[in-house]
Order: sequence, then C-alpha cells, then structure tokens
Amino acid sequence: MQQLNTFIATYLSKLHMPTVHWTDIVEIIILTFLSYHILAWIKNTKAWALLKGIIVIAVFILLAAFFRMNTILWIVTNVFSIAAIAIVVVLQPELRKALEELGRKNFFSSIVVFDSGKSEEGRFSDRTINEIVKASIEMGKVKTGALIVIEQEQSLSEYERTGIDVDGIVSSQLLINIFEHNTPLHDGAVIVRGNRIVSATCYLPLSDNMALSKELGTRHRAGVGISEVTDSLTVIVSEETGKISVAYGGQLERGLDADRLKVRLSDIQNKPVEEKRKLWKGRSRNEE
Repeated sequence: MQQLNTFIATYLSKLHMPTVHWTDIVEIIILTFLSYHILAWIKNTKAWALLKGIIVIAVFILLAAFFRMNTILWIVTNVFSIAAIAIVVVLQPELRKALEELGRKNFFSSIVVFDSGKSEEGRFSDRTINEIVKASIEMGKVKTGALIVIEQEQSLSEYERTGIDVDGIVSSQLLINIFEHNTPLHDGAVIVRGNRIVSATCYLPLSDNMALSKELGTRHRAGVGISEVTDSLTVIVSEETGKISVAYGGQLERGLDADRLKVRLSDIQNKPVEEKRKLWKGRSRNEE
C-alpha cells in the first residue's frame, strides 16, 4: 500500500496543468465554429464523396507505412503536392460558392447599425408586394409563365445588362403584359429593384443541382440558379401547371398561395422592427 501511495504521489508530482488564458478559449470557439461550418459545407457538396475517397486512400497509406511498403510511400510523398492542387481544381465551383456565401454574410449588421435613416417601407413598399402577388396569382390562373427576380443587397447589374431596359413602377398590369404570350418581352426574367422593374428578358444562370425534380423546366432551374449565386428572391409561375414557386438561397419552395407568397416577400422587405410589429398586429386584427 505504501508503494502504491508513493507511486501515485510521484506520478501526480510530474503532472503539469497548462495555464488557460481567455485567448485560448476564444481560439477553441473559433476553431470549433470553423470546423463545424466546413464539415456542413462538405456534407452538401461533391466534396463529401471526395472526402470519403480521401479517407479510403489515407487508410491504405497508413497500412503501407505500417508494413513499410517503401515504394508506395515514395509515390505518395511525390504525388501529395500535385494532389492538393488537383483537389482545388476539382472543387473550384464549390469553393467559389462557399466564398461567395461568406462574402454575402453580414456579420456586423446585427451589432452596428450603419444606416440610421432607413426607409420605413423597407427595401420596397407594401404596394409592390401586393402588385407582385396579384400579378402572380392572375398569371397562375391562365398558366402564363413568369420569372420575377427581386434584388436585395447584391447587385444584379450583370444580369440586368443581358435584358432590355424597362424602368417602370411595379404594377400587376405591367408584369402581366410583359409575360403575356407572343409579346417581345415575355421570354426571360424580369428584375425588380426597389419599387421599379428595371429590366426584362434577362438571362439567368441555370442551376446544376441534381436534387431538383426532373419535371422542372428551364424557368425553375434559372430561378434556383440565380438564387444560388446571389441573395435575390425569385418568384416563378409555371407555364405548365400555373403553380407559384419561390427560389431563395438555392432552395425552391413550390405551390405557394397568395398569403404565403406575401409572407415570403415580406421576409426580405427589410422593414424596421417597429414597422414589422405594426404589420403583424394589423394582420392579427384582420384574422380576428
């Protein structure tokens, strides 16, 4: 027993507890945050399959090291630098998208208010919301295809230049006339900035998301495509079914009615908090 106590005392005397500073805690939190988001990003991209392939290769390399397979280890050592460059080339679209999403995130908007004189009606007015909803419902009834892209923080000038300048106040009549069959402006997308339609017949990038239903046509893929590369919201009216969909953040929500479409548009309206409270109180009274 005496020997055991001596051993424990000797062992404990050799233990050294490192000093933990507040910077170490912050560093752990940052690394945890980054690791989580990197793994979440990998999970939703082609990098997930690539990562599993890399794990399999790593297992073979460990076996080669354990059994001292020098030829394989020599090949791995010389190919490693080339493989790193190859991975960057293969994942270039995903890496670009990840950096774009990082650039779109406004980390300080909730802490620091840069624009104290923000308009009470937000990014666009309630009238604009009502006109877009009215036009979408009317076009859905007669199965007129439509693609309405609503700009937020990221500029859509690049896509605006592919179309024809309109520069008109948003109204249901104008939107319906633009997308009417056999009219010069019906093909392509309309871009809305604020309370104005700035351009029509615009070309949008198509999404290559394999998870989208095969029954979706070019119009829906274009709506999802523009939402993948910008922070815009796109209202899509199907020419085949007349159903209304919304594409935002690379996701497609289908089969919206007038109320749900109005809510989606209100979500990006960016009204001050007090104005939003008044709006929801008004809705509650109307429902009662």
